[in-house]
Amino acid sequence: MLDLGIASWYLWLGFSGLILLFLLIDLGVFHRKSHTVSMKEAIVWSLVWFGTAMLFNAFLWFKSGQVVALEFFTGYIIEKSLSFDNLFVILLIFTSFRIKAHLQHKVLFWGILGALVLRAALIIGGSALVQAFHWTFYIFGAFLVFTGVRFFWETEQEVDHEKHVVVRLARRFVRVSTGAHETFFVRENGLFTVSMLFLTVLVIEVSDVVFALDSIPAIFGVTTDPFIVWTSNVFAILGLRSLYFVIARMQDLFVHVKYGLGIILVFVGAKMLAEDFVHVPLLVSLGIILGILVTSILTSVAFHKKEPPQYIHE
Repeated sequence: MLDLGIASWYLWLGFSGLILLFLLIDLGVFHRKSHTVSMKEAIVWSLVWFGTAMLFNAFLWFKSGQVVALEFFTGYIIEKSLSFDNLFVILLIFTSFRIKAHLQHKVLFWGILGALVLRAALIIGGSALVQAFHWTFYIFGAFLVFTGVRFFWETEQEVDHEKHVVVRLARRFVRVSTGAHETFFVRENGLFTVSMLFLTVLVIEVSDVVFALDSIPAIFGVTTDPFIVWTSNVFAILGLRSLYFVIARMQDLFVHVKYGLGIILVFVGAKMLAEDFVHVPLLVSLGIILGILVTSILTSVAFHKKEPPQYIHE
């Protein structure tokens, strides 16, 4: 049976219910109408979600102590850092599908809601594996080292939505409309049809699962407590939508972040592989991770070239 970690089942249920309430308020009150998210709005919401995560971190501190709170914060920073690369992929997806600016928040909302469900399954499965077979911990570590090194030779490629496996599979099993619709499902000639907007959500879901295969094992390098892994993932993902609109307008300021993320993955993976021989204190790990991230951002700012943002399609 899976160990639920520091949380009992009612805390898991209560936390999940609270997050669902947040999302319903977000969609039903603050973003009821589709609109282009301004830079100011994106920054404000990014700060709101960050503040909410820090309030939860304070709750963990008082409930379970400093170590658990530090594990959550480190996991949150790792997940937030690794989401940078995911955001650039989302940017390419929106560019390929030509999703208009006022519809992007709607697509991201449903994409992230699905991502929460899929990540919960991955976290439960990963936690069960590590608890039942400790040697899988070292496999995760080796995988992170390999993935981190790969960041240095991979080049960013454009996303051709017509060739994407999700689009090709969808066209085999359902009718897909090629028109520019602002809803996920439409009727054409009396027949049920899915729109390209819906396929965009599916493509984002698939891309998030791919990135989760990196980020979730990375958090296992900090803690194997499934509740901490889950909550740090949730709060990082909740702020992903707002952060996207910030990054989309400032993408040229983060050109070196990818290399910093690669180094972070290599560091965490090496730490997991060497855990029986070298103990790296949690505070030291957090300091190294923050140092790498800040350095990669500063070098990006120092050497950036101004280019117009490419994500907006009016």
